[in-house]
Amino acid sequence: MKKAYFNWSTGKDSALALYKILKNEDFIIDALVTTVNKKFNRVSMHGVPENLLDEQAKQIGIPHKKIYFPEEVSMEKYNEIMKTSINSIVKNGNFKYSVFGDIFLEDLRKFREDKLDEINLIGVFPLWKMDTKVLIEEFLSLGFKAITVSVNAKLLDKSFVGRIIDKQFIEDLPKNVDVCGENGEFHTFVFDGPIFKNPIKYKIGEKVLKTYPSDNNNTWDHSFWYCDLIKE
Repeated sequence: MKKAYFNWSTGKDSALALYKILKNEDFIIDALVTTVNKKFNRVSMHGVPENLLDEQAKQIGIPHKKIYFPEEVSMEKYNEIMKTSINSIVKNGNFKYSVFGDIFLEDLRKFREDKLDEINLIGVFPLWKMDTKVLIEEFLSLGFKAITVSVNAKLLDKSFVGRIIDKQFIEDLPKNVDVCGENGEFHTFVFDGPIFKNPIKYKIGEKVLKTYPSDNNNTWDHSFWYCDLIKE
């Protein structure tokens, strides 16, 4: 049996990857790991409140570890915090494998595997190179339910944030947007599905546009619509 921890993001790709790895008899998942912005108590990138993250972990029923980051962090500091935190998690849990929900971003996978190699861990990618149209259809057919919590404002307008992922949502997406948002077009919060004991109750809060400083070459997307979710 291969002992692994799962990198939990709160979103749909993460949920589907966890579902698949839990079905794989070669692996045992003994921990979920999530990065959290310490100042705002929200999941990094997705912006999901920490109390909803905690509720997800409770309904999944797997021990949950959180790695906290300051509001602003350099890549050097990020790598330092991650290495120290993961080393501690691995030492306490005797893990050999780290599972991710990535689908086709080659550079991201290489970055992850290079960092894992530094601490003698092996990366596992249950969704790797699968057709995203097939994946989103499988996600929905399994009974998973998710809502968008952030969208790239360069590609999607305000109407796409705070929407339930369903067939109509997929049909409404522009042709240049991946149906799983694998290029960072949108992020989601999963609130129901076969990995949960009970659905997670929430209500929709404020929708805001946040713009961040861009780099000199303007190569990074820096404007996003966010939808706040409030635990009921």
